Amino acid sequence: MGALPAAARACVLGAVLAAALCAAPALQAGHGVPWGAVALLATVCAVCERLPRRTLTLPVLLAGAFLLPPAAAGLVAVPGALVGRVEQRPAWVRRLWHAAQLSLAACAASHVFALAAPAPAPAAPDTGSSPLAPADFPSALLPALAAALVLSLVAAALDGAVRVAAERRRPRAAWSGLLLPGPLLPALVHGPIGLLTAALWHSAYGPATALLVLLPMSVSSWFLDRCERERAAHQATIRALVQAVDLKDQYTRGHSERVGRASVLIGRELGMAGERLEALRFAGILHDVGKLGVPTRLLRKDGPLTPQERRVIELHPEYGHEMVRGIGFLDEARAAILHHHECLDGSGYPYGLTGPQIPLFARIVAVADAFDAMTSTRSYSRARPVPAALAELHRCAGSQFDPRMVAALAAALDRHGWHSTVTSEATESATPPSGNVPSSRRPVTGAGHPGGEG
Repeated sequence: MGALPAAARACVLGAVLAAALCAAPALQAGHGVPWGAVALLATVCAVCERLPRRTLTLPVLLAGAFLLPPAAAGLVAVPGALVGRVEQRPAWVRRLWHAAQLSLAACAASHVFALAAPAPAPAAPDTGSSPLAPADFPSALLPALAAALVLSLVAAALDGAVRVAAERRRPRAAWSGLLLPGPLLPALVHGPIGLLTAALWHSAYGPATALLVLLPMSVSSWFLDRCERERAAHQATIRALVQAVDLKDQYTRGHSERVGRASVLIGRELGMAGERLEALRFAGILHDVGKLGVPTRLLRKDGPLTPQERRVIELHPEYGHEMVRGIGFLDEARAAILHHHECLDGSGYPYGLTGPQIPLFARIVAVADAFDAMTSTRSYSRARPVPAALAELHRCAGSQFDPRMVAALAAALDRHGWHSTVTSEATESATPPSGNVPSSRRPVTGAGHPGGEG
């Protein structure tokens, strides 16, 4: 603990001392405490603390808060916290802090429930005095929610306090997102589960049946953990591909992320949400991934492109589509990668599709792509103001771009604004010798089309 700042040591020691004082009445009472219930709940809590996700810990602590006196409820968390998984050092200090934090939170929740719940029913042997009886389940719901909220708030407040002490953060930054409305959702979810567990504990079915309530939640926790891991893997795949494109084509560094952001703005205006909006963001981010198949010398060529070189660059949508063909989670994004250079009038590439033949995602990404190309400063052109870029998009709506997508982008920008950054390593003063875009950087969709080949 010597490596910690003095304020952090004081915070940890203060929490441990407070938790010990709160648990002292249970240790002094001896035979008056339902040690069987404490031991069983503490064992289950310890198992929950060893799981990859600790979502079951709070329902178990709340069940203890509803079943046990406050001092005994505070003991339920201690064994599990002391043996739980810790990823950062010093491990023993973190375990000690976690035990004190959860013990104080459970004790506070038990006090709140005891004050607000219905009058206690006669206690069964070795279950202790509890304010909860099975018949009181409906009337105990609000007190249970209040107790769950207090447990979450106390744990969050202590978490913020140790951040202030150990990391020297400002209090506002340390507690940001930890206090309200952060604990509301856990309280609404875990409060009723803990209450149901406690009610079944006192029923004719006994503690074993009560603990079965946690089984569906454990399955859900495992499933959510798998989903989060899969989502993290997806994000890592996307980041790796985008970084590879940015390294290869230095002129469009950051372009992919902004196209993804602009595509999402358009999608939201069209009413998209959830997984479909996420797929659209992937489409925008990966629209130029096919540049990995284009020779670097062509992407970075300063002089005019020959017709043959232009045809090679125009293959990048097909290269990109082939590269992501086996990535199942991209779904509709693959069509956008392939067709984002198609034009409504059929003058685009690679297949010269027209009107509704062009997939929806491709029409969205085409507008987002051109908009960012026009509003970004690159080594060969200055950024246009947003109104000028929108005016150019409106001018080409109906021929190159879908007018509905252009209108959606304009509406989204009115509401949210737009912030673009310099995407080349050149200074803003860098301009082409002639004042025009070099032919190697003109839109590969055809002369007169706004935006770049991005």
